[in-house]
Amino acid sequence: MTQAIRIGSGLGFYGDNWDPVVASIERGQVQYIASDHLAELTLAILQKDRQRDPSLGYARDVVPMLMRLWPLMQARGVRFVCNAGGLNPMGAARAVRSALAGQGWHPRIAVISGDDVLPLLQAPDARFDHLMNGTDVTSVRERLVFGNAYLGAQPIVAALGLGADIVITGRVADAALFLGPLVHGLGWKLGDATTPEDFDRLAQGLTVGHLLECSGQGSGGNFGSQGHWQDIPDLAHIGYPIAEVLADGTAFITKAPGTGGLVNFDTVRQQLLYEVHNPHAYFSPDVVLDMGQIELRDEGMHRVRVTGARGRAPTHELKVVAGFRDGFKAEVSWGFSWPDAWDKVQAAEAMIRTQLQERQMPFDELFVEYPGLNSAHGPLAPLPPVTELNERAEIWVRMVLRTPSKAVADGFGRLFPWMALSGPAFTCGFQGLNSSSELLGIWPTLIPRHRVSARIEMLEAST
Repeated sequence: MTQAIRIGSGLGFYGDNWDPVVASIERGQVQYIASDHLAELTLAILQKDRQRDPSLGYARDVVPMLMRLWPLMQARGVRFVCNAGGLNPMGAARAVRSALAGQGWHPRIAVISGDDVLPLLQAPDARFDHLMNGTDVTSVRERLVFGNAYLGAQPIVAALGLGADIVITGRVADAALFLGPLVHGLGWKLGDATTPEDFDRLAQGLTVGHLLECSGQGSGGNFGSQGHWQDIPDLAHIGYPIAEVLADGTAFITKAPGTGGLVNFDTVRQQLLYEVHNPHAYFSPDVVLDMGQIELRDEGMHRVRVTGARGRAPTHELKVVAGFRDGFKAEVSWGFSWPDAWDKVQAAEAMIRTQLQERQMPFDELFVEYPGLNSAHGPLAPLPPVTELNERAEIWVRMVLRTPSKAVADGFGRLFPWMALSGPAFTCGFQGLNSSSELLGIWPTLIPRHRVSARIEMLEAST
């Protein structure tokens, strides 16, 4: 049994930067990289890709990323786990295999699927209530276009056990991407975990995954401490976090030597609490994590010791994220300059509302905000007095129309251009006149675990 594993963070989202991963492989002495490409929003983006081309539906950045990383990984025996498969993990794996084979590289690639539960959600007698408001899925069932359960670490452990160099999954819980290699490399019990010690080790592994799943955010990126974020060094060359994990679960968070960013008590603490609703019950498919006794000890030199996670058995349900067609949107931004900037914006906005009404263009919502005034903080940013607003050099307005009609969304931009010569004076121009797009709503729900079966397939080498 290996006494310690070093695992590095890959991407934190679709489109993230993989240059810091190069540093982790070259100088971080890692054995694994785990890369998280998916968010609920990402699945909606991938669904739109799949609608245009059925061979897509995966995070396409995985191909150039592995073209850059694989020769470095191969030379050092580093293995790679990612959920870039999205809605089409086999398509992602084939694209990676083909691209690498073109350079004469033939890694062993495992594909994990089985997270697609859309047929179950669409069954006439199915009951999958909305996780937040309890609404019955029948209200959107006919409009559902994808539905994916969050798988856990077990299939990743199995794929690594089959000798995979690269593991490409669909919708897997973010932290499970990291827990899988730890369970495999350290010989922990997962499916047959029964003792408090078993679950505590898994909880430590889940904590590590949570600390690493957001790439640079775990090493000083996006650091929100007022008056201190300016002290984070060299963010332009940030190093992504690396975890060294011992067999008993003790973990040390660090980063590759010679990289920017900062790993200390505060940066690790911020990531620990990120996206946590209840720190005493952080649910995952593999273990329920209690963070209440976690201890972070700053050892200096970009090294923080993590201990004390407690775990208990997971529930009998898995979370599902589903997407449904939810109408269309269009948005336009434009502005006016001094004098009387605010009054001009208000007059122009009233003209748009009049046109929508007189042309009988149905819509569900017209969202209006003023970039630079309230778009960051909304109701928490009260507007200054009108006299001050009218003296501003320029004021911009962003209007977003949500409508059930594609024709209305397509026509929204045509309500604006004529105002350049016939509306209030000194317009600053329009942005987004042809920005209509289909909306996908998100439907979170739960599904009995026994109804979801992960599948593992080793992809034959391309010749």
